[in-house]
Amino acid sequence: MSATATVARLGLSLPPPAEPAGNYVPWRMAGNMLFLSAVGPRLPNGAEAVGKVGQALTVQQGQDAAKLCALALIGNMRGALGHLDRVETILSVNGMLNTAPNFIEHGRVMDGCTDVFVQVFGNNGRPTRSVIGTGSTQRGLAMEIDAIVLFR
Repeated sequence: MSATATVARLGLSLPPPAEPAGNYVPWRMAGNMLFLSAVGPRLPNGAEAVGKVGQALTVQQGQDAAKLCALALIGNMRGALGHLDRVETILSVNGMLNTAPNFIEHGRVMDGCTDVFVQVFGNNGRPTRSVIGTGSTQRGLAMEIDAIVLFR
């Protein structure tokens, strides 16, 4: 099944690409690689999920925020490539989580993002991954996640 059909079958709502919040572009292509700038978790009403995971937010709330980031990244893939069926493989994702100092479950939170990628793209959605906890993020976002995609 194509990624476009899978998104429809799962009833996922992909947000349109957001306007950059600074002096950068939301994506850049080089050859057949798509580099996606980091996105934060944006709720359907446009509000952003903010707070520290492990303090104001539970692991589950962090996973939900990571799912929102995945949907935003997939929306940016669609915006950059015209349609999702051009995505060959999600090569890599990097997560920067706004966490409490003693938080240690970063990987479980990031699974929220990569689980969505696997749902949509199958095994080709399983990327390499890095995740770190930070003391703060811009605007107090719960996290920011970027990705590198191979496309056809």
